[in-house]
Amino acid sequence: MHLIPPPFDKLTRRCGQIGAVKRLSSLGALAAATLAALATPDVAHAGQADTVSPIQQNAIAETEEQIAFSADELVYDSDTDVVTASGNVVMVRDGNRLRADTVVWNRKTGAVEASGNVSTVDVDGNVAFGDKVEVTDTLKDGLVDNLLLVMQQGGRLVARQGSRRSGVYYLDQAAYSPCSVETSKGCPKEPSWQIKAVRVRYDPATQRVYYKGARMELFGIPLGVIPGFSHPVGNRGGSGFLLPDYRISGINGAELSLPYYFKLAPNHDLTVAPHIFTNQVPMVEANYRAWVGRGAFNILGYATNSVQSDGGGTQNRQFRGYLEASGSYRFSPEWRLYGSLRRASDRTFLRRYSISGDDRLRSNLRLEHIDANSYFSIAGWSVQTMRLGDSQRQLPVALPVVDYRWRLPAPILGGRLQLQANSLALYRPLGQDTQRAFVAAEWKFRTLTGLGQEFLLTAYARGDVYHSGDNALNPIPAYMGRKGWQSRGIAALAADLRWPFVGSFLGGTQRITPRVQLVAAPRLSNLNLPNEDARTVDLEDSNLFALNRFSGYDRFEDSSRLTVGVDYALALKNFSLESVFGQSFRIDSRPTLLPDGTGLSRKVSDFVGRTTVRYKDFLSLTHRFRLDKDNLAIRRNEIDATIGSRRTYVVLSYLLLNRNVTQQLEDLADREEARIGARVALSRFWSLFGSTVIDLTDKKEAPGVLSDGFDPVRHRLGVAYRDDCLDISFTWRRDYQFAGDARTNNNFQLRLAFRNLGI
Repeated sequence: MHLIPPPFDKLTRRCGQIGAVKRLSSLGALAAATLAALATPDVAHAGQADTVSPIQQNAIAETEEQIAFSADELVYDSDTDVVTASGNVVMVRDGNRLRADTVVWNRKTGAVEASGNVSTVDVDGNVAFGDKVEVTDTLKDGLVDNLLLVMQQGGRLVARQGSRRSGVYYLDQAAYSPCSVETSKGCPKEPSWQIKAVRVRYDPATQRVYYKGARMELFGIPLGVIPGFSHPVGNRGGSGFLLPDYRISGINGAELSLPYYFKLAPNHDLTVAPHIFTNQVPMVEANYRAWVGRGAFNILGYATNSVQSDGGGTQNRQFRGYLEASGSYRFSPEWRLYGSLRRASDRTFLRRYSISGDDRLRSNLRLEHIDANSYFSIAGWSVQTMRLGDSQRQLPVALPVVDYRWRLPAPILGGRLQLQANSLALYRPLGQDTQRAFVAAEWKFRTLTGLGQEFLLTAYARGDVYHSGDNALNPIPAYMGRKGWQSRGIAALAADLRWPFVGSFLGGTQRITPRVQLVAAPRLSNLNLPNEDARTVDLEDSNLFALNRFSGYDRFEDSSRLTVGVDYALALKNFSLESVFGQSFRIDSRPTLLPDGTGLSRKVSDFVGRTTVRYKDFLSLTHRFRLDKDNLAIRRNEIDATIGSRRTYVVLSYLLLNRNVTQQLEDLADREEARIGARVALSRFWSLFGSTVIDLTDKKEAPGVLSDGFDPVRHRLGVAYRDDCLDISFTWRRDYQFAGDARTNNNFQLRLAFRNLGI
């Protein structure tokens, strides 16, 4: 059985020629042609005595109101009451359409026999092609030889013989596939997969195909019999088994997952998947999804009762699991509530079962309002650590976190004024507690001079109030601040001048933009306040001209400074280059609170820059760097590159942080890392892919690390097949991380997905 039946196969023999299946399955073209033929019938009249005259032909159409007729030539035998139509024949009745080269209609019996390029379209949009079609004059019921049924919802059915009764299709010796049956050059080909059966029933009302004696074929190879199988062809799928998942791991052994899908209602469903292991007790996975009017949410969970090791030799059999939930609900165009929950029973469960490699799980809930000139949110969040060395009781719970911003719609003194109010409350079971609130105002005035210079003036003012307790429990003294109530006033004024020079170069356009920024800020009592959200600070191209180069609100850069830089851009036909380079100079003599290693601790900062190069769609490269201002030593070297086409490419990533840190601050730790990923197209559908992550950090760069300068972190290698209806991949993965019972091991996974096949 072939998905291209004989009458259409002969039309696709010559490669490069558009095949009949491709040409005739266009529902839009067929409908348009039918309507055009009905609107402007071209009726030719022969010279026989029984040929219908124009008047007589119109009379037939008028007296038979339920059926419309169109043809190049129409002959009526009054003795037998038989109408014979030929040449672009179109019949329409109650939304059902028939088209053929020749149609013989017996008006006494109601039998209609069509031949020659026959196609029918039912009221649901399903198109049936055949050598010969016999139907009633209702155009609903009939018999088709060598049937090809192109379903409106997608997919094809072919059969030696098919019939349609009461809107339901019945097929004998049939095959189904949603796959293409032609190559890109128009040559016929077997589909990637198909379902063959002795009997097939397709009900357009339920949009479901039922099989008797079915068997699955993959690349022409039988996979086995599928008793009692059915599947939807639209979005009305029902409950049933999904495709299994196969894995092999050095820890868990062989793994088989067999998901079962429960369609509870059109707007919510449940998938339950037992996981069977050869080396471990079973595990169950469940995923519940729902859509509720203006919102949607998803709940995913894993549960088992297995042995858990804490890495110190203790092993206990206990309940282990993971819960993940997310959802969003929109009350109005301006108001939205969304959040997520992530919790694991222990710190090694996710890596043990290859669910996730995240070292911290964040849960949050946020109510948000956004309109044209204001933003308001109230939120809360918490974090669960997956790091074996971390203390969970040291991690905070934030509740509430409030932020409000209002931009005045009308200019003030020619500039835009934005007001902000913010508060934060952090609680730790065993650690420092911090509460914070502030109000701020920011005014920006932007103008262009007569010489084409862009001038930006920024004025910023803020008032802070803090309260903290149990400060001595903070393990980092630089972050604890003073206990009790503390306050701070912040003021800053910045003037920013850009002067772009644009001209032609090498057949393209280049732009050179010198930039100067002057910032004035009084000395602040930063160290009296706790530091919760501004611990990560590092001079980069992204914050070179920032008003505050700290990442959060708890610290504000209180030095007056001059920052100079230059932006360069070159745009050619197939090539572009963008670059920025700059340096900052403190113009006051007071000590800075910025620690060594940030590039900002001395009066003259390090050099910092970024270069981005793009060539067609073949190359994209970004290089970020920071150079020591004294000896030009590389303090930061970051490269991200993508080379190749969409099907064959290499992704390269390299990061070196050699910041010469003198204080033991976790957020300024040095490291060196390389990441490589690649995909190679072996053919149109087959590809080879792989990736690796290597830790290059040594004890010279970071004295406390265990790495010896070349420690693999993760390897992945696989082969994949992907076409319009099939995904196959086989992947090997090796993780080198050792954490409790999540040991270094090899993982093998086979993934098989039949696209466009529901349940």
